[in-house]
Amino acid sequence: MPEYGAGGFTASGASLTGSTAPEHEDDGSRAVIDVHHHFCAPQWREWGEARGLVNPAALPPWAHWDAESALALMDRAGIATAVLKPMLPARYESSAQLREAITVTLRAAVEAVEAHPGRFFFHTPLFLDDLEVSSWALRHGLDELGAVGVNVTANYGGVYLGDPVYDGIFAELDERSAVVDTHPHNLPSPPSAGIPARPVPGAAARPGAPEAPGAGLPGGPGAAGAAGGTPLGRPGARVPAGGPTAAGGPYGSARPGGPGGATTAGRPGPPGVTVPGVPNFLCDFLLDTTRAAANMIRNRTLDRFPHLSVILPHGGGFLPHIATRLEAFAGSFDPPVEPAVVRDHLHRFYYDTAGPMSPAGTLLATVDPSRILFGSDWPACPADMVTDVAVPALASDPALTPALRRAVNRENALRLMPRLVPA
Repeated sequence: MPEYGAGGFTASGASLTGSTAPEHEDDGSRAVIDVHHHFCAPQWREWGEARGLVNPAALPPWAHWDAESALALMDRAGIATAVLKPMLPARYESSAQLREAITVTLRAAVEAVEAHPGRFFFHTPLFLDDLEVSSWALRHGLDELGAVGVNVTANYGGVYLGDPVYDGIFAELDERSAVVDTHPHNLPSPPSAGIPARPVPGAAARPGAPEAPGAGLPGGPGAAGAAGGTPLGRPGARVPAGGPTAAGGPYGSARPGGPGGATTAGRPGPPGVTVPGVPNFLCDFLLDTTRAAANMIRNRTLDRFPHLSVILPHGGGFLPHIATRLEAFAGSFDPPVEPAVVRDHLHRFYYDTAGPMSPAGTLLATVDPSRILFGSDWPACPADMVTDVAVPALASDPALTPALRRAVNRENALRLMPRLVPA
């Protein structure tokens, strides 16, 4: 097997990744597969700037992805192959514009793959608040361009993964035995009084019907449009999703010029942090993932779509830490769920180590070790955090034997996505 990441070793060949495995024992740290590598394409930034959707000066540092920096980080960390998670942080004025943005991003991902064989693969982003575009995107990305999976957000306007409204898309993904890579974002804003609790993605508003839940509210469907609630997937209703891309949070900016965003119907723009002084990504993101997983358990998503492989990021959020609680109170779900269903789903999800992840003991006590995958979270997670904290912590985790580290670093990802073999 060729060794990638020459920058990850000293002149004497000593690993800089913190591996404690003897030289004769391969723990996978010299050819890691990273399933959590954010990708904000330079071509998309140029496209968005030309259309007034992006102000480059307002984009956070992680949005300035370039192949040279990516490969430098990968070499330092011993990462042979990275799976790109596309990010498109802007509000789109129509489904047609969203489709164009996805086209630009996927073309850029293909170019990165072709320019660096074996180093990059990619997911295709789905925006589940626009079901028609999502159906097109999964066909275009998976069937035509060779994406190894799809990237989705834990919730869209408060509608979490597992909700039956997404069954059509999940059925299409199930037919393809697709990898569904998830990512959290800001927790949804509570609905206003008199507004129904759950929107229907892609549905047109009927004359005289209440406005779509969250319409005109920060982060809700219709936030980019006029008051009164335009139907999802229609001009003026484009709220970004499909990964860590939604406006107003740490991963995006609602309008050119900054994170605040325009006001709608006298309401404030996208919210800041939930708790002053505590960035949302520290706690809220983990809860967002946990909510999505619990909702998929409640709706028995992996039973109804048994060919899906769902990846939960950041060690599954709080899920492993509350596994016993979920089993004990499984009857409190509505409708009630058997504890065996909770246990079964916990063992069928995949979990990545992005974060950096907590020590692996709790996760290994809860889930199947063959379902844990390496994730760097770069560039949302700074390079020094990856190389100096996350990678060494994983390498020295007392719960992981060299064989388990090899599985986490590489083998589990290869079983899940066999195409991730360096050229």
